[in-house]
Amino acid sequence: MIPSKVSEAKLTYANKIKACNRIKIVCSKDASILLKESWDYDTIDGFETFKAMYLNRANQVLGIVTISTGGIAAALVDPAKVFCGAIKCLAAGIILCHNHPSGSLTPSDADKKLTERMKHAGKILGINILDHIIISREGYRSMTDRGDM
Repeated sequence: MIPSKVSEAKLTYANKIKACNRIKIVCSKDASILLKESWDYDTIDGFETFKAMYLNRANQVLGIVTISTGGIAAALVDPAKVFCGAIKCLAAGIILCHNHPSGSLTPSDADKKLTERMKHAGKILGINILDHIIISREGYRSMTDRGDM
């Protein structure tokens, strides 16, 4: 009998920061500042980028991942990619974030639908979607703070 050849699957997370040195998110402003620092400001007005910030149960940042880069009006977001990162680092919560090249901070219907989809998927996995932040060069909008979630 010839053994089957199967690729190895690995789930890894390279934790390079001690727990005592991790940044803690207390409010949406904290998250927006950190997310903006991770942005390429040469592209913030050019095309949409979608990121996920992963947090532990103490709301300490485990990492920020760019999920996708799109066009001037949208970025495709695959929930599997968002939650794959969360599972890899054993995140308890996720803060979603994307930019609006137009500068508008108002969530579109598509933004609201995506947020609901992600919240539903998170409930199944036991990972909370804590916020969805929209940023532009001028500022940010927290969907949680504004009651959009």
